[in-house]
Amino acid sequence: MTHPHLSVVVPVFNERDNVKPLIDEITAALRGNPLLKGEAFEIVYVDDCSRDDTLDVLKRLKADVPELRVIRHVSQSGQSTAVRTGVRQARGAWIATLDGDGQNDPADIPKLLAERETSAADVKLFAGWRVQRKDTGSKRWASKFANAIRSRMLQDATPDTGCGIKLFEREAFLDLPYFNHMHRYLPALMQRAGWKTVSVPVNHRHRASGVSKYNNLNRALVGLRDLRGVAWLIARSKRTAIEEI
Repeated sequence: MTHPHLSVVVPVFNERDNVKPLIDEITAALRGNPLLKGEAFEIVYVDDCSRDDTLDVLKRLKADVPELRVIRHVSQSGQSTAVRTGVRQARGAWIATLDGDGQNDPADIPKLLAERETSAADVKLFAGWRVQRKDTGSKRWASKFANAIRSRMLQDATPDTGCGIKLFEREAFLDLPYFNHMHRYLPALMQRAGWKTVSVPVNHRHRASGVSKYNNLNRALVGLRDLRGVAWLIARSKRTAIEEI
């Protein structure tokens, strides 16, 4: 089986009305795109044990979208685990991720691919940067506050680490330490592993349907614990160059 050039991984939980519009946008952005150099792409949806009929919608769409693959968690495991499941199951050497709520714009995937074309080989992560966020005022304030604390503690030079649209090398991602909520710290973790990262301004949109799975309080409480853990990982890391004799 020929491996695709790119795998687009989308974790979803109770997003039945956002599935088809987002898949239509992904195929519109990538089918025939010259940045794929004539190679195929795939779309890997990971259903995190949705309670609505998200999975049924995905099953029906498989008949019309040959690029679509559907993976299902048997028990709800959270977004980071869903992303990791999708990356592990993906066949592409490079991965693009999108949030399943439709707020990320698939038209920005080619922008990330274009940035990769002009970057050095040691840049393994291209992170979306939501310059003009379309969230509520309280959510924007909470995110700005959290980003400021994270940036000061981790020194990852990333203005928006929580943006769902990213492009990264599959092998580099799978070499990172895994823990719940790790998807919020990918730039710092990539840098810890010795790779470089680049932030790329991207579009951000209002949620068209459904409700957010997070609130500011639970995000903040979990974030503080995780932030201390990532800071510990960085402080305890050690890298060295190697040569074969």
